[in-house]
Amino acid sequence: MRILRLFVFSFALFRLGNAAEVPLDDSNSWAFDPGEETFADNALLDLRRLNEAASGETGFIKLTPSGNDFLRGDDRRIRFWAVGTDVYRQSPEAIDRHCRFLAKMGVNLARIHSRVANAKEGANITDVNEAEVEGIFRFIKAAKENGVYVLISPYYGHHPVPKSWDLPDYTGEQPWGALFVEPRMQDAYKQWTKHLYTTVNPHTGLAIKDDPTVAFLQIHNEDSLFFWTQSRMSEAHKKILAKHFGTWLSEKYESLDTALAKWGRSARKHEHDSPADGLVGVFDVYFLTKSWTGGMSRRIKDQVEFMATFQRQFYADMGTYLREELGCQQLLNATNWRTANDSKLKALERYSYHALDFDAENEYVGSDYQHIGDKDSYRIDPGHYLVNESVLFKPLELSVNYRQEKGHPFMVTETSWKNPNRYQSEGPFLISAYQTLNGLDAVFWFSCTDPTWQMDPRRLFWKVGDSHALSKWSCSTPMLMGMFPANAIQHRLGLLEAGKPVAEDFRPLRDLWLRRQANIEDNEIYGDGRIQPELQPGWEPAFDGQINRAAFLVGPVHSRIGGSSENSKGGSVDDYLNAEKGTIRSNTDQHQWDYRQGICRVDAPASQGVTGFLAKAGGRFELSTVTIESTTDYATIQAVALDRKPLSESRRILLQLGTVSRLDGWETKDAKVPFGRGADATKIDGEQIVRTGKPPWRIANLDATITIQNPDLVKAIALTPSGYRQAEVALEPVDGGVKLTAPQDALYVIVRADPAPAAPK
Repeated sequence: MRILRLFVFSFALFRLGNAAEVPLDDSNSWAFDPGEETFADNALLDLRRLNEAASGETGFIKLTPSGNDFLRGDDRRIRFWAVGTDVYRQSPEAIDRHCRFLAKMGVNLARIHSRVANAKEGANITDVNEAEVEGIFRFIKAAKENGVYVLISPYYGHHPVPKSWDLPDYTGEQPWGALFVEPRMQDAYKQWTKHLYTTVNPHTGLAIKDDPTVAFLQIHNEDSLFFWTQSRMSEAHKKILAKHFGTWLSEKYESLDTALAKWGRSARKHEHDSPADGLVGVFDVYFLTKSWTGGMSRRIKDQVEFMATFQRQFYADMGTYLREELGCQQLLNATNWRTANDSKLKALERYSYHALDFDAENEYVGSDYQHIGDKDSYRIDPGHYLVNESVLFKPLELSVNYRQEKGHPFMVTETSWKNPNRYQSEGPFLISAYQTLNGLDAVFWFSCTDPTWQMDPRRLFWKVGDSHALSKWSCSTPMLMGMFPANAIQHRLGLLEAGKPVAEDFRPLRDLWLRRQANIEDNEIYGDGRIQPELQPGWEPAFDGQINRAAFLVGPVHSRIGGSSENSKGGSVDDYLNAEKGTIRSNTDQHQWDYRQGICRVDAPASQGVTGFLAKAGGRFELSTVTIESTTDYATIQAVALDRKPLSESRRILLQLGTVSRLDGWETKDAKVPFGRGADATKIDGEQIVRTGKPPWRIANLDATITIQNPDLVKAIALTPSGYRQAEVALEPVDGGVKLTAPQDALYVIVRADPAPAAPK
C-alpha cells in the first residue's frame, strides 16, 4: 500500500504542468515594459533607504559573539539580500546604474565571481587581468555609494591553462586541484590576490584590504579534493600529493613502515606507492565513494583523514596569508563546493572550511532532467527538452535546506530557479521565507547580467532556425528580479520570525574519517527527486538517530563537527509534518507548506502571502489580515508592511503580484524527455522547445481579489515595474477593511492610508 501511495503521488506530480505551454499573447498576458529608469525622487517603490548611506560606514562586517551571524561595524545585526553579478565587466556608466538599481530592488550584498589571473596565451602565470581588476575597483566604488556590500571570489579554475604559464601537465586543460598542491600555482595565487587586495583603488582611495565595503573574501570557487575533478589532477601533482600523504603517515604512525603494517596485506597497492621515497599513493575520489573492509578500509580511513586535514591546512595557510601578510580585514570563506558522494564526504569538505570564518555552498533549484539539450549548460535552444516542475511539490529540493555549523555563518553563494523553468515567481518568496526561518546569512541569486532588467536574453550571434539561443544564467528577469522587493523587505526587516532549533547534530571526527552518513543530510537531490519518501506516509528512519529532512522546513538544524554524538538532541518533526495530508508547518507557525496541492503560505503580522497553484487549491486563502481569492492557475501574491507595523495597522503596504513570464512567441510541444544513460535511461513526460521567441517579455494575467482587514487604508496605486505611479486602483470598503481587484498589468501596488507618513529607515 505504501508503494502504491508513492506511485500515485509520483504519477500525479509527474504529469502536473508538463503539457505543452499555452502561448502567452495579447489575450492572456501583458507586455513587460519597465520604461526608462531615471531613479527619480517620485518613485513610490525604491528600497535604497534600507541600505546605509555608504556601505561600511560603521566599519567592517564582523561575527556575532556566538559566531553564528553577522554584525555591522556598530554592532547592529545585519541581514543580506544578495546577488551575484557580471556587470562589473561593463562600462562605468552601466556599473553605476546597476548598483543604484540593486539598492532600489532591496539588494545590499553583491558577489563578484572573477578570475583575476590572466589566462590568455602569452601571459605569465603571475600576471593579472588588469581590465578585470579595474572593473572590480569601479564596482566597489559604485557599491559603496549605494550602500551595497561586496563579496569577492577571485579565482575559478574553469579555464584552459595557456602554454605560457609553463605548467606542462595542464597546458590546454583546466587546472582542477592544482591550487592545493602546485607551489608555483600557489605563489601565483598569492601574487594575483596581493595585486587585487593591496593596490589602492583609485576610485575610493582605499586598498580592498582596508575597505569595509568589501565585507567577505572567498579563497576560490568550486574546487575540492573530494570532488570528481580530483581524479583529473596531473600525474605529477598526484605524486606531490602522495609525498604529502607519506609525510603525514610518518608523523601519525612515527614511520611509514608502521603505517603500512597497520593496514595489513589486504590493503590494495597504489601505483604511486614508493615507501623508500616517502610516497604513498592517494586513490582517486571514486574509491572514497565505495565501502571497504579489512586493510583497505583502514587505508581509506587514513586517506580521507589526510585529505581533510591537508585541505583544511591549505585554507588555514591562505587565510593567514591574506590576514597577516596582506592585512585583509574581511571575513573569510574557503569555497562553496560539494563532493563526489555527499552522504560520505560532505562533512569532510565542510570540516576543511572551518579553518576560516563562514561556510558556503552553491545549489540551484531544478532537476537534472529539467532542461536537456546540446550545450544546455549555458544556452537554451529550440529543440532542447524541458520539464516544467515547481519546487512546491518537492520541498526537500529547496536550496536553503542546510545544516549550519555552530560558530560558522552559512551562505548559499549561488542559487536560482534555473531558466527556462516556468515556475519562478515562487523562488524569491520561498528563499526569503525559509532563509529567515533557518537563519541562513546570505543567499545569492545568480546572476545579474544587465545593469537593470534583462529585456532581451537572446544571443543574436547564435541563430537556431527562425529563433535564437537564449542565455541561461540570468536572474535579471521579470519573475526573479521582479519578485525581489517584497521578499527583500520581508527578510531584511525581520518581518518573519526565526525558528527555534529543531536539532543539534554533534559528530565526532572519527565518524568523518569512517565516512559515516550524517543523522540528517543536506545534500542536493540528484536524479529523479519527485517522490521524496521522507515526506510520504509510512516513512521510517533507515538507521538509529536518522532525522527526517523535513526538519529544514520546521526550523534551524545545527551541527557541531568534532563534538560527542551523545550531545546531539532534538530532531522530531512529528508535531509539524502531516504526511497523510501532505503538509508541513514551521515551529513559528508562520509558514505552512502543502506539497500535495503545491501551495505555500506565509502568515505573520507584517507579512502575508501565498505562492503556488491557486486555482487547483481552491482559489481562496484566508490569512490573518489578508484574504486572497484567485482563479489563476499559478501565481505569487504577497502583502508586506513598508512601515514594519502589523498589516492591520500599517499606513503603507506593498502588494507584490507575480505569475509566469515568457518571451513573445515562445512555443513548446509535448515530448518525451530523454533522461539517464545505459540501464537507467528513461523518458519523462515533458516538452520540446519549438521557438524561443523574442522581446518583449509577456507576463501571464492575474485574476485575483485581495482583501485587507485595515480600515485606515484609503488609496491604492498600481506601479510600473520601475516603481513609478501607473494608475489608481479602485478600493471597495468592506467590513473592517478594503478590497481590490489586482491589476492585470502591474507587479506592484501600493495601498496606503491618508496621509501616508514617510516609512522609517
